[in-house]
Amino acid sequence: MPQRYYPVIGMEVHAQLQTASKMFCGCSADYWEAPPNTHVCPVCLGMPGVLPVINAHAVEQTVRTGLALNCRIARFSVFARKNYHYPDLPKGYQISQYELPLCRDGWLTIVGDDGQPKRIGIRRAHLEEDTGKSLHVDGHSLIDLNRAGVPLLEIVTEADMASAEEAYRYLVKLRTILRTLGVNSGDMEKGAMRCEVNLSLRTAEQAARGEYGVKVEIKNLNSFKAVRDSIAYEIARQTAVLEAGGRVEQVTMGWDENRRRTVLQRTKESSEDYRYFPEPDLPPLELSPEWIQRVAATLPELPDARAARFTADYGLTPRDAGILTAERAVADWFEQAVQAYGGPPREVANWITGPLFAILRGRAEARGEGDEEDQAERTEGGDIASLPIGPADLAALIKLVDAGVVNRNTGKRVLEEMVATGRPAAAIVEAQGLAQVSDESGLAQVVDAVLAANPGEVAKYRAGKTSVLGWFMGQVMRETRGKANPDVVRRLLSQRLDG
Repeated sequence: MPQRYYPVIGMEVHAQLQTASKMFCGCSADYWEAPPNTHVCPVCLGMPGVLPVINAHAVEQTVRTGLALNCRIARFSVFARKNYHYPDLPKGYQISQYELPLCRDGWLTIVGDDGQPKRIGIRRAHLEEDTGKSLHVDGHSLIDLNRAGVPLLEIVTEADMASAEEAYRYLVKLRTILRTLGVNSGDMEKGAMRCEVNLSLRTAEQAARGEYGVKVEIKNLNSFKAVRDSIAYEIARQTAVLEAGGRVEQVTMGWDENRRRTVLQRTKESSEDYRYFPEPDLPPLELSPEWIQRVAATLPELPDARAARFTADYGLTPRDAGILTAERAVADWFEQAVQAYGGPPREVANWITGPLFAILRGRAEARGEGDEEDQAERTEGGDIASLPIGPADLAALIKLVDAGVVNRNTGKRVLEEMVATGRPAAAIVEAQGLAQVSDESGLAQVVDAVLAANPGEVAKYRAGKTSVLGWFMGQVMRETRGKANPDVVRRLLSQRLDG
C-alpha cells in the first residue's frame, strides 16, 4: 500500500550552558543534587527592586555554538520578557530572546533516511534562563528553584526531518557538537539537554502545493529514546485520526513513558499569548566583528572535520572515524595512542573500538548504566578519561602483541587487568607468566598429543570437514593456557593434518 501521509518534523532543544554562575545573577549554576532552594538569591527569586546582569561567558558560549552550527551571528540582539504564569517562574516571566536572537539561519548535516547527506536548517539559537522544577508528592506540589536562572540555549530547527530516525540522528550529531565545544554536558538524565518535537502530517498533494498539516508539539522529552518513541506513536495517532475522516488539533502533548503514548497537556499557545516585549532592565547586546572573530578562533576541530581527517590521514573507515570522533576525549585519546604507538593507526583504532570499548561498556553496566532504555543516551568511550591507564599504556600493550610476546587474546586479558589495576602491560605479563610460547619443538609435542587423543576429529578433517581445524586450535590453546603462538600452532596442525 503506497504511503499516504508524510511526517514533517522540527525540533527544539534546550541545552544548559556550562557556566560557573547563573544567567543573570551570581548564584552557582552547579545545582545538581544540592538541597532544594539553596542556590537562590533575590535576583533568581524575582524579588522586587533587584536587577539582572548578563553572564558574559554564557553569551560567548552561545556565539561559539552558533558559529559551529554555521549560523549568522547578530551584532545587535535584544532580551525580551516572555510572560506566562507557572509556579516554576518566580518572576511571572522568563527572560529570553524573541525577535532579535543571537544566532540564526544555520545548519548541520546528518545522514538522511536515503543514506545521503541531509542538511537540517537551524532557524535560530537564542539565549534565555531556565525555570525552576516542580515536584508532585502525595497530592502536594513543591518547587525547587535551584535551576531557575541557569543559562539555557534554545536551538530551533526548520521542519526538515521526515522520520523518528532522522530526528534521532540530528540529536546525536547536535549533542556531539555541544560536547566537543564544551558548552553542554549532554547529560539528559540530569536535564542538561531537553527536547521538544513539532510534528505534522501532510499528503503528497499538500507537499506539492507547499502546504503543511496541523502541527502538534510534544514537550519535555528527556531521552533520545523518548523522542523516537513519541514520534512513532504520534505519527500513528495522527494517521488514524486522518484516516477516520477526523481533524488533527493544534495542541501540546506530553509523553507518558509508562503508558507508551502521548497525552494532552494543553491547547497550544501562540507567541501573542506570551506578550513578548523588550526586557527593560537589560541593555541590548552589541557584539563587534573583532570580538566575534576572537570567539571563532577558539573553536576546536569539529566532529565532521575531524572524522574526515581520520579517514584521510589514518586510513580509517568512515564508520570507525565517526565512532572515534563522537566524543572529543576519545578522539584525543586515539590520536595520542597513535603517536605513542608509531605503527598503523588502524591497529590502534581496532583495539579502542573493540576490547577497550567492551571494557568501558562493562564498567557502565556495573554502575547500572547499561540498560537498553538508555543505550541511545550513552556514547561509546564516553568515560575514557576516567581510566587508570593512558594512551601510551595501550600503545605499549599493542607493541608487545606485535613483537609476539603475547598473542592477541592474551593481550585482551592483559588490557582488562591494566584497566582494573592501573599496572603497565609488561609488568602484568611478567608477573602472571603470560609470555607467548613460540618454541616449535615444545608446541609440536602439544599438537601431537591433541591429535593422538582425538582420532575421530582427525578423520572428520581428512574427510573434508576443514572447520575442525578451529576446534583443534582451541584444544591446543587450552592446553597451553592461551599462551601458544596461534600462527605457529596453525602451521603445525596444517602440516600434520594435511601431510
